[in-house]
Amino acid sequence: MCENGTGLRARKRQRTYRAISDAAVSLFLEKGFATVSVSEIAEAAEVSKPTLFRYFRTKEDMALHRFADHEDEAARVVAGRHAHESPLTALENHFLAGLEARDPVTGLCDEPEVLSFHRLLYGTPELVARLHSYTARSEEALADALAAGAADGAADAGTAPGLTARLAAGQLVTSQRVLATANWRRIADGASADSVSAAAREDARRAFALLRTGLTPFA
Repeated sequence: MCENGTGLRARKRQRTYRAISDAAVSLFLEKGFATVSVSEIAEAAEVSKPTLFRYFRTKEDMALHRFADHEDEAARVVAGRHAHESPLTALENHFLAGLEARDPVTGLCDEPEVLSFHRLLYGTPELVARLHSYTARSEEALADALAAGAADGAADAGTAPGLTARLAAGQLVTSQRVLATANWRRIADGASADSVSAAAREDARRAFALLRTGLTPFA
């Protein structure tokens, strides 16, 4: 069966996104974020500048495109959890599985390319600042998923609808970010992913245990 035109266009668009982002990141790693021009990126990606700007508004977005798929990851985990599994348990199991798989988003990955990218990210103030917008969208998506799945998260007596869900989402996303940053720092200091795996798992379990004491509606 032939793929329809809409599907082909979507796949082509995703390939172009990836090609531009990969070209940009390679140049940033080689020359530094501030010194690379948009023209250089367009040339390396073999697209025109107008085409490049149709896909990405800024250099920061080109560098952080690989985070785009993770923006609604926590929300998807909550929405797709098993019938009798709590949101918190689903997120904990997902994070632990990410550690086991050495998913770069957990910080527990010592592949040279990933380490280089993390050094670029955390060493570039413009990228750190832009990362906050990705975090905010992740929190918003997770809050929506929590509110949709629990009456206690949808509204609180005397408060704005969804406040509990938004507070919970902020704590959950922040906790996972702190865990990932701690893992990355261990590896940046010279440890291997395997050597700190047990400590990373223990930290994650402790973090989610602490969250359970305050996030009762979702625990």
